[in-house]
Amino acid sequence: MLEAHAYASPMAVNVQLFANDSLPFADPRLYQSVVGSLQYLCNTRSNIAFTVNKLSQFLQEPTIKQWECVQRLLHYLNGTSTHGLLIQPVQQFNIQSYTDSDRGGISTKKNKDEEIQIIPENKRSTSGYCIYLGANPIMWVSRKQQVVSKSTTEVEYRSVADSIIDLMWILPLLKIMSIDVVKTPCIWCDNIGTAALASNPILHSKTKHVELDVHFIREKVATGIVTVGYVPSAYQMANVLTKPQVYSMFAFCRAKMNIMSQDEVHNGEAR
Repeated sequence: MLEAHAYASPMAVNVQLFANDSLPFADPRLYQSVVGSLQYLCNTRSNIAFTVNKLSQFLQEPTIKQWECVQRLLHYLNGTSTHGLLIQPVQQFNIQSYTDSDRGGISTKKNKDEEIQIIPENKRSTSGYCIYLGANPIMWVSRKQQVVSKSTTEVEYRSVADSIIDLMWILPLLKIMSIDVVKTPCIWCDNIGTAALASNPILHSKTKHVELDVHFIREKVATGIVTVGYVPSAYQMANVLTKPQVYSMFAFCRAKMNIMSQDEVHNGEAR
């Protein structure tokens, strides 16, 4: 596929993959080999983490439709072979994390004059977050949550809790390396309810099903270890880790994650 034409994004918007969504793929070992190799590429290409994570869920019995998604990803990589992760020098070592999640994998597809909701058979949401040290991303995660959540706020809250858990591992590591974090790390989410719950001392009855996560996050906020803030969805760069994006949003997230081509770096477009 070295001469295949390039795609602008690794996965089409509103594509829904699930078990037995089409006829079985004739060569499962080929599918497993390609997807398994692509997992290593996620170490430097965070913008394909969601797509690779999604395709990895069907390693046992892949279908033709899933293999076509693998081919699209290869088309995208062929057109962005000069892209990579840019690490820039920083003046101050600040830590911040952008967290996001989809709502049970539910998406909306327009069909002529009506909108149809596509609901997957497994209604677990996907969490995604990217942790920055200064201007450089140092950790990114795209994975399916372990339980089914009953509200958008609960889904986002679990993502914030997972992000804080990784921060609790990173902060002592930086201390061992004699790196002083200047400001209190901030977790940015695009759900106002989640940001409000993080500092609200009252435990409402509607949050009892996520009580452990609620207490965990509030304890870290109350002790000044982290803060939780709100960022509009249009500026939530973790969107690309939870669902396929239209090209404009995908390009925005890719740039903010410092995934750039050699020409962009040489032309001084790095930010």
